[in-house]
Amino acid sequence: MRRVVAFSKLFLLGLASLFLIPLQMLALRWHWPVLHVAPLWFHSLLLRLFDVRVIERGNPPGTAATLVVANHVSWLDIPVIGSLHPLSFIAKSEIEGWPVIGLFARLQRSVFIDRQRKKATAEVNDALAHRLVKGEVIVLFAEGTTGDGNRLLPFRSSLVGAAQAALMHDSVDQVFLQPLAIAYTRRDGLPVTRRERPFIAWYGDMELAPHLKFFLEGHPLDVTVTWGEPIPFNGNRKEATAAAEAAVRNALKAA
Repeated sequence: MRRVVAFSKLFLLGLASLFLIPLQMLALRWHWPVLHVAPLWFHSLLLRLFDVRVIERGNPPGTAATLVVANHVSWLDIPVIGSLHPLSFIAKSEIEGWPVIGLFARLQRSVFIDRQRKKATAEVNDALAHRLVKGEVIVLFAEGTTGDGNRLLPFRSSLVGAAQAALMHDSVDQVFLQPLAIAYTRRDGLPVTRRERPFIAWYGDMELAPHLKFFLEGHPLDVTVTWGEPIPFNGNRKEATAAAEAAVRNALKAA
């Protein structure tokens, strides 16, 4: 029975995609305003179909140039955050070539970085700076990889250089880093325990197929997303990154 329900939900999501994907492609080609909201519709539908409830706390970014600095637990983080506000992500270059996922990442206007190239970080920082100057919200998963959900990995400061590059623009007086904490708190109505986190987190060499199977079975899941107070960027990447990491750590403890 669960398999039939899962396929029915996937069918509905597929039907919606047949409308939303061409719409987003056209919106990107012709710069229609809907390009900012079509991903919201898709992510919201996906979460609703598969019983994922998002509890949002704090205030999301305003109109100032803001780089969102978040922890990273699972592929599910993307639709969770993407269902809340118009935004884009920083992703590793390999994802761009992945079937289906790569297409959705491009439609989300993700910024891809090739970590094997030494000049890649500087190039990405410059591209991100231009996006920030235009008032776009970009999400950086500052751990650089997904964790197991039980502990926060150290935040990397290299891509926070985008904030530094944005400050060099004459039209920008202030750039902010905004911490964002993602915590998966309840599964099937019960608090998520340490032993259960691997069912939610996707990290290391874990295979994606069994992970997706568990998700498709439709276990109700609660996610708490906490926006921290924006941190004015003062030009010191390591200092600003450490402050954002501390804010995310405190929010995760509270969640």
